[in-house]
Amino acid sequence: MLLWILRVSPSAAGLPGSSSVSLPLVWGRRVPGPPLACLLPPFPLPAPPFSTPCAPRSAPARPCPLPAAGRSGAGRSGAWRGRAGAGGNNVESFAALLPDMSPGKPGKSTGASEDPSVTLFREYLRIDTVHPKPDYDAAIRFLERIGTDLGLACQKVEVCQGRVVLILTWQGTNPRLRSVLLNSHTDVVPVFEEHWTYPPFEAVKDSQGNIYARGAQDMKCVSIQYLEAIRRLKAEGKCFARTIHLTFVPDEEVGGHKGMEMFVQRPEFRALNVGFALDEGLASPSDTFSVFYGEKSPWWIKVKCAGSPGHGSRFISNTAAEKMHKVITSFLAFRESEKQRLKSDSSLTLGDVTSLNLTMLEGGVSFNVVPSEMAASFDIRIPPTVDLKAFEEQVAAWCRGAGDGVTYEFHQKCMDQHVTSTEESDPWWKAFSGVCRDMKLQLKLEIFPAATDSRYIRAAGHPAIGFSPMNCTPVLLHDHNEFLNEQVFLRGIDIYARLLPALASVPPLPAEG
Repeated sequence: MLLWILRVSPSAAGLPGSSSVSLPLVWGRRVPGPPLACLLPPFPLPAPPFSTPCAPRSAPARPCPLPAAGRSGAGRSGAWRGRAGAGGNNVESFAALLPDMSPGKPGKSTGASEDPSVTLFREYLRIDTVHPKPDYDAAIRFLERIGTDLGLACQKVEVCQGRVVLILTWQGTNPRLRSVLLNSHTDVVPVFEEHWTYPPFEAVKDSQGNIYARGAQDMKCVSIQYLEAIRRLKAEGKCFARTIHLTFVPDEEVGGHKGMEMFVQRPEFRALNVGFALDEGLASPSDTFSVFYGEKSPWWIKVKCAGSPGHGSRFISNTAAEKMHKVITSFLAFRESEKQRLKSDSSLTLGDVTSLNLTMLEGGVSFNVVPSEMAASFDIRIPPTVDLKAFEEQVAAWCRGAGDGVTYEFHQKCMDQHVTSTEESDPWWKAFSGVCRDMKLQLKLEIFPAATDSRYIRAAGHPAIGFSPMNCTPVLLHDHNEFLNEQVFLRGIDIYARLLPALASVPPLPAEG
């Protein structure tokens, strides 16, 4: 997922030291987190070799005779490998703003006191799946190993060369019912290792229980939480009417074009018979949990301005630069209006307004030559409440107003504006929100400010919710010193262990007969 980060000096944040501090832009101010304490049938799949059939739905309720799945041994150790990527100034962890979660001394890598789920999470974090050369094979082997241990059916689908989607399936008792899909991606974004307190692929746990690694929040935590919740439920002998599928997909961090976008077009995806999906969300610095029911449409637009060239000493008319000035002025004036709209209305979030940024500017060959062409690239994220056709007409008007020879082209143009119902009359949302109410989880419903693979799932006609159970946690995805506290991670397993039974037990819907 992509998220803009605001960087401020320590003096501006009221902190000592010479490094800058990373803050989440979505809140627009320093928000100290509260203490940690606030916290169509499916395709045929073979049954696990040691499983026995669950009782029919009409039979008296009883535990399914499935033995508890065991755990496998340790995997390969990680290494601190450098990767070039997007970043910023030298920073310290935003955890410095949270007294209860500030960086401490490195803790032991393993030990009798560490929960086995945490150990498994750290093992996954040590698998280097960073772009531009993610080790997908190692990640798939690791996840397939866990799936086999849990008695889940495994299937691998190569959507294009070198890009494999792993499907793990817990078969339900009624294959006619639509399934529950738990999606996560295996790749992570690049790091600037010199700005990390600990090596970003060693999953160091400090004395406060904070686990530092690229992917700790985005989103290897959720992958393991899914699996460990299923481990717990199977150990308790539970079984459900609906099938649960877990998909582990590649390339989400580079747009998902060779991952989920291709996968949803394949027969293997259609065979999953998806009824409802869960995917990634964001951390929340407060005690609330962010729940995303839709996403902005990402548009990447390149505007080209052609004009008269000439010597740099002359006042040449109709230059590309003059036209570009008008284009940029129009685009950035709109940006400022949306920025002020967000600032003036406390009920709005970043997902409710259109964000626009000038990200690239090109033109010129020499100091003394007036260029015949200039180009500007804009990253625009449009909420589902905006009329996309009308917005494109506005873009065209800005370009026409700059003069002749001004054109624009799309490098990305997402037109899907599907949102997932959050009405209590919706059976899927009723099951999800009901568990959250019972667990006294305070939810904040939002439009996701960037883009995830959920947009492809929704575009395929399936409701999807973005949810990562990480409250009381600074938003550090894609940032230096990304971390997740082990207690927050473990509570997430508790939450999924309640959510999955509710979703997999949604009664048959009218369309399911």
